[in-house]
Amino acid sequence: MKEKLHIKGNVYYVGVNDRNKTLFEGMWPLPYGVSYNSYLIDDQDMVALIDTVDVCYFEIYLRKIKSIIGDRPVNYLIINHMEPDHSGSIRLIRQHYPGVIIVGNKQTFGMVEGFYGVTGDQYLVKEGDYLSLGKHKLRFYMTPMVHWPETMMTYDETDGILFSGDGFGCFGTLDGGFMDCCINLDRYWDEMVRYYSNIVGKYGNPVQKALEKLSGIELSVICSTHGPVWTENINRVVETYDKLSHYQAEEGVVIAYGTMYGNTEQMAEAIAAEISAQGIKNIVLHNLSKSDASYILADIFKYKGLIVGCPTYNNQVFPDMEMLLSKILGREIKGRYLGYFGSFCWVGAAVKRMGEFVEKSKFELASDPVEMKRAMSDRTYQLCEKLGADMAERLKKDRI
Repeated sequence: MKEKLHIKGNVYYVGVNDRNKTLFEGMWPLPYGVSYNSYLIDDQDMVALIDTVDVCYFEIYLRKIKSIIGDRPVNYLIINHMEPDHSGSIRLIRQHYPGVIIVGNKQTFGMVEGFYGVTGDQYLVKEGDYLSLGKHKLRFYMTPMVHWPETMMTYDETDGILFSGDGFGCFGTLDGGFMDCCINLDRYWDEMVRYYSNIVGKYGNPVQKALEKLSGIELSVICSTHGPVWTENINRVVETYDKLSHYQAEEGVVIAYGTMYGNTEQMAEAIAAEISAQGIKNIVLHNLSKSDASYILADIFKYKGLIVGCPTYNNQVFPDMEMLLSKILGREIKGRYLGYFGSFCWVGAAVKRMGEFVEKSKFELASDPVEMKRAMSDRTYQLCEKLGADMAERLKKDRI
């Protein structure tokens, strides 16, 4: 087993796969599962673990550790991130290796004690500090709010390996191999965007600060806590996170709509048809009753145009739309062009309520809103077409 876990030099992969969990953080679907990645440095007389795994998988985790070091002790446990899917095995590691010294920053240790009641030997690090294992010299970079306040990254200066915590991570189990050079990566690129937009999306500025800190170091391997170990695709991975954290987007439109009986959906279809007629190719329609919000948010991070629409429901915005708008605001997305539309039967409220979202979002309004009473008419078709044409025109201006 040891050879199959080898990454580079004295560094090994000891992570696990979770193919059972259906929702990440109780919210985000996991159609391809998720990995919890932990790493081990076997440096002659010193052994260091970097992060742990979800406690449900501890027995598998421990077996992998022992396949590399046998009955030797673990000297250091470095905690880059305290979210329980990575820190959940801390208490059991301490029980199996009572002499282990926990390495973290000043934010880490209160969480270790608060979550797991673990105290004892600690090694406090701050920005730029290092820990020598012998051959391997580890340098620590504080990256707060990527995406918790205690997060940090550990850089192995000996082999140029960055242990990045949740940074550069993505959804998806690691099937067979775990290094990018040994697996088919097709599904991971979209899952990286979905992971970033839902988990990290709010923290664009902290991500930019982290990337700036890392810009001067040479990276031969990136070891994230979710997804593949990156060796051949480091530039693409870093560029993806850079683009997403700048809220940069491609030409295209996301139309997210709620509908009860299909009338509001016809408005969305008319808008989409006009956008297409105007020469915009990237158009994605999401029915809120069928599309999970995580996929809608991922597409909003991809494309510059956003059009939202729904019927009035109990004199409010359609509930699924209200939830989506809240999630969009919570990620503080910038630089999008916005349109909106709504419908009602006897008293209209959806368009007015969505207007409040427009003000809060600070997106650029591309066209006047469209409001429909009951069902489509020739006039409503015309107004929907104008909304679509206005959005297409605004997008095409960016081509110049």
